[in-house]
Amino acid sequence: MSIEIVYETHATTADNEAGIATGWLPGTLSATGRLQARELGRRRRRDDGIVAVFTSDLDRAVETAQIAFADTPLPIHQDPRLRECNYGELNGRPVTLVEAQRARHIDEPFPGGQSYRDVQAATDDFLGDLAADRDGTRVLVIAHSANRWALDCLLTGAHWQALVEASSPWQPGWEYTLPTPWRVAGPSR
Repeated sequence: MSIEIVYETHATTADNEAGIATGWLPGTLSATGRLQARELGRRRRRDDGIVAVFTSDLDRAVETAQIAFADTPLPIHQDPRLRECNYGELNGRPVTLVEAQRARHIDEPFPGGQSYRDVQAATDDFLGDLAADRDGTRVLVIAHSANRWALDCLLTGAHWQALVEASSPWQPGWEYTLPTPWRVAGPSR
């Protein structure tokens, strides 16, 4: 069987609007972000078949989920394995600074932080638990750009180099199929 994963990034934060790469800092939603979170709830509540919400434990993702599903019975599960890449010394610094260094940190950790492959390993571990516990269901994951890239690598065969170098326009969710049992075939990209 399999699991259907609907993936949404957290809503817009004050840092996003200011051009700051939040990384492992908590971050708070902006007024626009709170509106986006409500829209996410409207978009995903209408007979979407979602049985549970999994979110990063960073405040901006948690806040997105809490606003989106405040008046629903959907369980919301926080998971630190769904955190954004830890940019280490670059957490809270300008996005342009982080973007200029992304390709160098696919395998090599950001100074004082982690690499994108570290994010992939955490996401892979999360997928293993998801596959063991939620076979045959449809779930929503709310996290960060690095986690979406990790899903692209793990579930669609995308390559990190292309992902970190490309412009990633926003869209209202991405859909993935997680085969169960979950096994990563071949080397990580």
